Amino acid sequence: MNQPAPRQVASVEGAGVRRSTSDQLILDGIDWSVRAGEHWALLGANGAGKTTLLKLLGAVLHPTTGSVEVLGDRLGRVDVRELRAHIGHVSTAQRVPQDATAHTVVLTGATGTVQPLWRKYDDAARQLASDLLSELDCKDLADRPFGVCSGGQRARVLIARALMPAPSLLLLDEPFNALDLPSREDLIDALRRLAADRPSLATVTVTHHLEELPPTTSHALLLREGRTAACGPASEVLTGEVLTQCFGRPVEVSRRDGRWLARSGRRS
Repeated sequence: MNQPAPRQVASVEGAGVRRSTSDQLILDGIDWSVRAGEHWALLGANGAGKTTLLKLLGAVLHPTTGSVEVLGDRLGRVDVRELRAHIGHVSTAQRVPQDATAHTVVLTGATGTVQPLWRKYDDAARQLASDLLSELDCKDLADRPFGVCSGGQRARVLIARALMPAPSLLLLDEPFNALDLPSREDLIDALRRLAADRPSLATVTVTHHLEELPPTTSHALLLREGRTAACGPASEVLTGEVLTQCFGRPVEVSRRDGRWLARSGRRS
């Protein structure tokens, strides 16, 4: 008996984004769908449109042309404030009080606020925040000020924060930015466990480096100058041939223990 296809959590059809101030076309004709349980890598050169596309999925930006549907609601026909409450979004640029404890930072994910709204947090919310810190291997950081946590620790705390409203879609905008090797590997391991423990959660991770992708990465979308260069299963997209076409220079790709390694040679 055939199993039903996983439900669609995001759909982008012919989406384009044009910057109003300069009339610059940032995205053009993007078609893409993300289903429950899929883990996407979003790659491309600087300026390719990765963060703009992530903003469409996060209901932070509306398309100039085409349509975007997230969690069953079409942008332009839904209160985006309510929709955003069901989307987990993690970025190193997020504003977080540096003197707040890690537990408090995670708690604010329940209200989607920068500062804590203490009257909104009951015992269940406080316990959930503690449980999420444990799930992300940050239990010992609960009482530590966020500002003195390492880069890798902060990234995991922010992911725990994004999971507070039990989102169906988790967006990760360059979560490995400026992390050292041990912190990078800790975060990769945390994302691997997250995929195993939450089989219906869909994730999209923006990154510049294949080495940062956890082995649970199932699909990949490559952007080149605002257009789709390749899209599909990771095993078909994250190859030397496809990446060479996307980046316009020779790229060699190898894989070991489920992890990718890419290196680029000189242009001929």
